[in-house]
Amino acid sequence: MISRPAGARDTLPVPSRREQELRVSFSALLRVRDEGRYVLFDTLSRPGLYSPPGGVFKYFEPAGPELERLGFREQWVETRRELMRSDLRGFIPNRSMRGFRRWFDTGAYREDSAECLRRELIEELAEVGFPELRREVRGLTFAQVGTVVEGPGDVPGKPYRQLRRFEVHDLVATSGPGARLRRRLVELGEDPAVGTVLCATAEELAHGRAPRGLIAPQAALLAYSRKIHADIPAVF
Repeated sequence: MISRPAGARDTLPVPSRREQELRVSFSALLRVRDEGRYVLFDTLSRPGLYSPPGGVFKYFEPAGPELERLGFREQWVETRRELMRSDLRGFIPNRSMRGFRRWFDTGAYREDSAECLRRELIEELAEVGFPELRREVRGLTFAQVGTVVEGPGDVPGKPYRQLRRFEVHDLVATSGPGARLRRRLVELGEDPAVGTVLCATAEELAHGRAPRGLIAPQAALLAYSRKIHADIPAVF
């Protein structure tokens, strides 16, 4: 048994700012709402936690040389490597932050928001158990509500800082596939027999919990201008 002097505390080595990498994650979130209720999906990476549909943008192959120049390296886990390939979620040197943001803002050789949201919906509708709804996705349109940028800032327990960008988009649901999909998702979210889709109020988004489960911190961005609770680590 190792003994410590009274009052001693465990500490983690903290590299200097110059040595630190910057983790970047740029994503689009979909706001599906109906009469003050917001549709959330159960997430594979955080089972039992409900989150807005959507996810990180992907880049296309011609962006490779520019991202290499910026020192970007992807973050992925082996079990989901194919799904995470070409995600704009990874690490860059601190000195590349401005260049990375400038490149992203050009929109060159990356998904736009509609491409990102349609792809994510196709994946996530299958994950929550309703792949038949994917037939509505091709005709969907979206309207951007706003953008929230977090950081760069320290990450508890990690030797890097983090910069995240969330675009929030409304599902345009006045008629056609958007209206059909919204109606069906709200029905599923209100059905207590469905454990993978949840409808939550703005107050529940802020609280981080609904009667049927926990709510991801980024879900608050559907109704508020900032997150309220700290992040919950993924299981992979």
